[in-house]
Amino acid sequence: MGHAGMAAAAVRYLRSVGAATCAEPVEALPRPELRAVREDERAPFDTARFRDVLGHFASGVTVVTAPGVTQEVPDAFDADVKAPLSPAPAGFACQSFSSLSLEPPLVAFMVARTSGSWPRIARAGVFCVNVLAAGQEALCRAFAVSGADKFAGVDWTPAPVTGAPVLAGVAAWVDCEVHAVHTGGDHLVVVGRVKDLGTAPEPLPPLLFHRGRFGGLA
Repeated sequence: MGHAGMAAAAVRYLRSVGAATCAEPVEALPRPELRAVREDERAPFDTARFRDVLGHFASGVTVVTAPGVTQEVPDAFDADVKAPLSPAPAGFACQSFSSLSLEPPLVAFMVARTSGSWPRIARAGVFCVNVLAAGQEALCRAFAVSGADKFAGVDWTPAPVTGAPVLAGVAAWVDCEVHAVHTGGDHLVVVGRVKDLGTAPEPLPPLLFHRGRFGGLA
């Protein structure tokens, strides 16, 4: 049973015992204040060990995209996000993506607080998660670099609600508006409310990442 199936089963059970399963309306939370990491919050072990152990968890691979912004609009949470106006879309490769809630439909991804792409996504206030298919390693690497034109030579179409890029050949896409942002150490936890979503015309096997290497389902 997938994430959506498990979530649906949980909702059915809660309803059967009379428990509330959603609260409407669900409002976006204000963006939290960022602060430095204190000495007593630092890891009691080497960060290389942390990376090595957590690398044993196999994950899918996504590219989070956002449309370009050409006029002054409030950013996602009226925060001091500094990003230039640009007609060019933004995007970055992201492993830390997850489904979060069925009712309302929410997903989440994590992004480094030092990311150059995040301010542009925050300014747009919307994003699209592109789930990469097996064989799209080069596309992932192109979006993992900093300072380059990541969309050079990349075919894409605008997502139906937000206009964020849906990359050609992906296994699935999830079109979202920014719903909430939380701090998570040196990363931000970005929650998106799903406005639309879809899959490739024919099912495609996923691109996987495990212990520093790309792979697929055997």
